[in-house]
Amino acid sequence: MRSDAMKTGPKRLPHRTLLKALGLTNREIEKPMIGIVCAKNEIVPGHMHLDQIAQAVKDGVRIAGGTPFVFPAIGVCDGLAMGHNGMRYSLISREHIADSIEIMANAHPFDALVFIPNCDKIVPGMLMAALRLNLPSIFVSGGPMLPGKLANGRTVTLSNAYEFVPQLERGDFSKEEEMNVENNTCPGCGSCAGMFTANSMNCLTEIIGMGLPGNGTIPAIHAGRIRLAKEAGMQIMDLLEKDIRPRDIVTEKSLQNALHADMALGCSTNTALHLPAIAHEAGLTVDFNEINRISKETPHLVKLAPAGPDCLVDLHEAGGLPAVMKDLASYGLFDTSLITCTGKTIAENIKDAKVLNRDIIRDREHAYSPDGGLAVLWGNIAPDGAIVKKGAVLPEMLVHEGPARVFESEEACIDALTEGKIKPGDVIVIRYEGPKGGPGMREMLAPTATLAGLGLDSSVALITDGRFSGASRGASIGHISPEAAAGGPIGLIEEGDIIAIDMNNNTLNVKVDEATLAKRRETFVPKVKEVAPGYLKRYQKLVTSANTGAVFMD
Repeated sequence: MRSDAMKTGPKRLPHRTLLKALGLTNREIEKPMIGIVCAKNEIVPGHMHLDQIAQAVKDGVRIAGGTPFVFPAIGVCDGLAMGHNGMRYSLISREHIADSIEIMANAHPFDALVFIPNCDKIVPGMLMAALRLNLPSIFVSGGPMLPGKLANGRTVTLSNAYEFVPQLERGDFSKEEEMNVENNTCPGCGSCAGMFTANSMNCLTEIIGMGLPGNGTIPAIHAGRIRLAKEAGMQIMDLLEKDIRPRDIVTEKSLQNALHADMALGCSTNTALHLPAIAHEAGLTVDFNEINRISKETPHLVKLAPAGPDCLVDLHEAGGLPAVMKDLASYGLFDTSLITCTGKTIAENIKDAKVLNRDIIRDREHAYSPDGGLAVLWGNIAPDGAIVKKGAVLPEMLVHEGPARVFESEEACIDALTEGKIKPGDVIVIRYEGPKGGPGMREMLAPTATLAGLGLDSSVALITDGRFSGASRGASIGHISPEAAAGGPIGLIEEGDIIAIDMNNNTLNVKVDEATLAKRRETFVPKVKEVAPGYLKRYQKLVTSANTGAVFMD
């Protein structure tokens, strides 16, 4: 056993005294030692119940003959960090999470690992660590939150709360209506109820084969989530015995499966940051060309909030991800021969799956669109590409031209929106919000939600080298690469330039001739924000472009 390096033989007598100090018996010390990485904390609603999940995992490990040890991982709540300096620390936490798990798992040589994430950057950070360490591993998330319900019966999620803000600021809400939204939008624990980034990544963890069936969709409050956690604890012992490791599961083909499911489900644009970073840890590549190729061949079958009215619980009740995978396989878009953390193939896992509600999981003939929920755009603004959640864009905004309204920060844009300075037809340009330029590539739910709240999402587009929350909707184009701080051409755009967007043909251009752009480039000096010494400064120095997953330089 790997843990023998820490516990076996005469030289490890001092080590065993420390293990005995934990109250461990000889029999417990002799068994395989299983590390349980738990992101439990008391500030993130998606994580406040993870101690219950961890206890269930520990129970499963003990039932199957292992000795469990829980250790923590940090987690940032993107909803709470949104709209202020805290959001600079969201994406950058992904690398810290991966690094800290590597430290703990190598300093204390566990034989295998169980990962308990839930929210946005914790899932990919843990997947990156699992692939880096390549120890037998399994994931069990905390599960999605149920949607909220207002007094009038309307189903709502967190994204709706952000969209209500402009109305509240205008005085359109009474105090009673404000408290109705405040008290009922997020009814309890779990990752926010729509197909936002957290649920997108938890779903893709199941799709890719690192989580048991149900990992992505069983609601946080359901007893089935506790049973799933016990099963995961038991299953890690089987993976250890069979020596099935993450790099056996996460392969080029399973990543292609993940991308096909991503497009069919209309997942968050942030998956275009995280899947390349996860692939990088496995020595593989997922790039924008592959994302776009797979999007073109994959029908958009499921439209959950923010793109539609349904939520993760509805997908679960409609047959869950196994039903989606079975449909994709029937269209020749999913390889079911691949091994998963069950120790079985995908085909074996989904053989009994059925679609129980075709209003939630559409077939190809009735798909929302013949291509996927995400699209990559290229052009003279984004030579290395940009990402849009096409499935959440109104049809009238798929092709759009308008004058650039240029802002050097998210805050400046929000001020202009609240002051009524943005008009129908405009194209908002927010730059210097990329990985280096932010630094930290903040999510921008506030401006997209404000556009929706003001009724401008049908006439105004927004482009940025930053990124968007999975809760964002509308013609919101992010990840423009290269970013302004790296000298990208988004930094050359001037107020009033005409921006041409064509999502159907995957183009994003400023209608300025090359000679003029070349002249602007001669005097262009990219801005790099000065930040205080610390992790943010180190991140700014080491991070790569968004189109490569915003990973650290090797």
